[in-house]
Amino acid sequence: MSKIKVTQVKSGIDRSERQKRTLKALGLRKMNSSVEHEATEQIKGMVTKVLHLVKVEEVK
Repeated sequence: MSKIKVTQVKSGIDRSERQKRTLKALGLRKMNSSVEHEATEQIKGMVTKVLHLVKVEEVK
């Protein structure tokens, strides 16, 4: 399974509670924080919901 690096580039302030909880579930707490996850279907779905707040890169 491949890995992806997710970096928060926009604030979660003034977003819906669902989007805030999705960021927290991904492990993103502050601006410019990054986490690596396995690229599972569940993680991809979570990233899709907050794609306007994050940057996604594939890790080799």
